[in-house]
Amino acid sequence: MKTITILGSTGSIGRQSLDVVRAHRSEFTMSALTCGKNIALFREQLKEFKPALAVCAEKDAAESLAAEFPGIRFLWGPEGILEAAVHSDCEMVVNSLLGMMGIAPTYEAIRAGKAIAFANKETLVAGGSLIMDAVKRYGVDFLPVDSEHSAIFQCLQGRAGNPLRRIILTASGGPFRGFTKEQMRSVTKEQALKHPRWTMGAKITIDSATMMNKGLEIIEASWLFDMPADKIEVHVHPESILHSAVEFEDGSVLGQMGNPDMRVPIAYALSWPKRLPLTQDDSMEGSAVKPLDLFAAEALHFEKPDLEAFQCLALAYKAIELGKSYPIVLNAANEEAVAAFLADRIAFWQIGALVEKAMTAHRPAEIACVEDIFEVERETREIVLGAIQ
Repeated sequence: MKTITILGSTGSIGRQSLDVVRAHRSEFTMSALTCGKNIALFREQLKEFKPALAVCAEKDAAESLAAEFPGIRFLWGPEGILEAAVHSDCEMVVNSLLGMMGIAPTYEAIRAGKAIAFANKETLVAGGSLIMDAVKRYGVDFLPVDSEHSAIFQCLQGRAGNPLRRIILTASGGPFRGFTKEQMRSVTKEQALKHPRWTMGAKITIDSATMMNKGLEIIEASWLFDMPADKIEVHVHPESILHSAVEFEDGSVLGQMGNPDMRVPIAYALSWPKRLPLTQDDSMEGSAVKPLDLFAAEALHFEKPDLEAFQCLALAYKAIELGKSYPIVLNAANEEAVAAFLADRIAFWQIGALVEKAMTAHRPAEIACVEDIFEVERETREIVLGAIQ
């Protein structure tokens, strides 16, 4: 049995990770779980999975739950998350934390020799060189959970050292697929939060609407697969059936297809190189993974993204081209701008404008440690907040 820790067990990826564990209890056992504010759900998870260690965001919540679960050790705050990431019983850490708080636990888990299944974009967007150097130094498995990066990873199994010509990264196009730059200026918050295919948290949904999520994925893919950004092409694919593809030097294109269901890439990361059965009707919570019916799909469509309408995607390409600390600026500025949009302080189109302003004002820096990342982030947030005010 593989012993796993889930950082962010009450979030979407965390819950679906536990769905996989629940369906394959002979494969996994739980070392630690961490949560943010959803204490009611966390309580139910603790009852069911009985981890050795549990971590809450707040001390009061941890102390309250400790009285209910005397057999579980409780910690709280960032220090508690770090301890969960390096817990001695843990073999694999699933990092589904949101935002920059996911970087330090990933780095420390790698240094502790843990395998990583990562869904936290900031791990590679902001900490790419630091994280990948540590992965090589400590020789750990570093496995993607995002459906696009999992698809690329799956296509590379059996690669036998053959070089790639390009990576094809697919995108649904979000709610504003086909919009012009002018149309984007009148987008409302209600429209932006209504994704046509996925149900996600507010921040991730807005990133999908601006296509910043795809920009961050370009940066992730560049680090993870050691490919320059100019060889990573985004293809808008509204059916979301081809999850991504790779092209080899002989022109052969290998793609990974399936109905959109995050439990597939999660399960592959948890069990790699083994594949777990997910399509049995009585195994998965709610419903089994639905097998792909190509007859029902009928047709698949692919379009070039409009880099003028989706400024954030263009800025992501620019950030990785400039290198050094620019991807950190891109991410931190976007986080502040999206928060301001959700708080009705700026218009939708101003998200990209604020990110561009922060990148223009930035003086590039070399990143030698985790603290350097957070210093660049702090400076960037000050620039964006000043611009908003």
